[in-house]
Amino acid sequence: MTDWARGLWAALVVVALLAMAGSGLTAASAMSPGSVTARGPLAYAALGDSYASGYGVPPYSACGRSDAAYAVQLGHLRGVRLVRFVACAGATTRTLRSGGQLDALDEDTGLVTVTIGGNDTGWASAIEACLGGTDPECARALAASTDRVVTTLPRALGRLYAQIAARAPHAHVLVVGYPRLFSPGRGAALLASPAEQQALNKGADLLDDVIARAARAHGFTFVDVRKPFADHGANATDPWILGPFTSAPFHPDVAGYRAYAAALGDAVLRYVGS
Repeated sequence: MTDWARGLWAALVVVALLAMAGSGLTAASAMSPGSVTARGPLAYAALGDSYASGYGVPPYSACGRSDAAYAVQLGHLRGVRLVRFVACAGATTRTLRSGGQLDALDEDTGLVTVTIGGNDTGWASAIEACLGGTDPECARALAASTDRVVTTLPRALGRLYAQIAARAPHAHVLVVGYPRLFSPGRGAALLASPAEQQALNKGADLLDDVIARAARAHGFTFVDVRKPFADHGANATDPWILGPFTSAPFHPDVAGYRAYAAALGDAVLRYVGS
């Protein structure tokens, strides 16, 4: 190579490095496994229960799936391609495993989201007891739900997460939590006093904490949505959770699913840009 050619090659390398630096990229990040530059759009599969299916914002396709779902919104994100949207209203960890949702995963899957666990715990029964029952009925239902969260849910999540990792070994997995459902500062909600609402919110915190620990134990990323939903409970002035007399009680509304998508979008962009 002549001195002139060597000089030209060196100049081109410098220009390329400066371009990457100006865009916030480095040579290492440009070739990282999660980089859209290196691999193209991430093939995305969305699993889970009604909070993942978008239930609460009709119209629905099979399994209560809605175009308002966070998965559909994420599918419009640059660098992400939604290829399998199989979340199903009413799903538990067991029915997710046995009902075919895991068939959406393979070695080409680059991104997985999953919201699951709430239906395993009798959480809906606790909410119903606290809103419409006596104080002792509320306390008993909460205790029963809490017991399931602590004693049976960790093992059920562990089995599920292990199968997700095996089915999609190259995927970045985002485990998505649940919001607190009430804004106790706004007063009573039906027969649920502010104190009972706080107890229900503490139950939601426990559920999220157990899910987060199980996710991290498998190397997955937990996406916490409690902060975005603060003061947007079902009884808030500006609720993002549907109330008890709606067609989908205590599920997110349009604004709620947008908040979910925003939290997940931040997590995806951190991964894609890493």
